[in-house]
Amino acid sequence: MNSNVDLINKVQSVIEQVRPYLQADGGDIRFVELTDDNIVKVELQGACGSCPYSRMTLKNGVEQAVKRALPEIKAVEEA
Repeated sequence: MNSNVDLINKVQSVIEQVRPYLQADGGDIRFVELTDDNIVKVELQGACGSCPYSRMTLKNGVEQAVKRALPEIKAVEEA
């Protein structure tokens, strides 16, 4: 696990900003880890876990938001 606590806190902050949109659709998201090569691992929960569009939500919604706020992040992937 990456020891960059500051970056992890920033990632979690961006995820918190996205969370209400997922919760509005009956889903949720949980930060799992930040890898050494700056890939964010998350777990989609609730309705998002079984939604056929969850991959699109992850890439087009969550990943875009995280990368816009934190350009050093390479990707957001499901854990």
